[in-house]
Amino acid sequence: MKLLYFAWLRDRIGLAEETIELPESVTTVGQLATWLAQKSDGHAEAFADPNSVRCAVNMDYARADAAIGPDDEIAFFPPVTGG
Repeated sequence: MKLLYFAWLRDRIGLAEETIELPESVTTVGQLATWLAQKSDGHAEAFADPNSVRCAVNMDYARADAAIGPDDEIAFFPPVTGG
């Protein structure tokens, strides 16, 4: 699975992207974020507040309960505001 990080998530994690092998027990965006938070201190800091992180699965906005699979591209980014 390819993961992309944008803005302050990238800064906290220290990576713009990474490829992971998805554990079988992780089947939703929310479970992925929880699993990633255990990966490193930077990941823990980036995913500390789930309300401050948005996600896209294969370039479509996704909620925490969205299903994911090993061939998906997942992007994490802060909330976007218009103006």
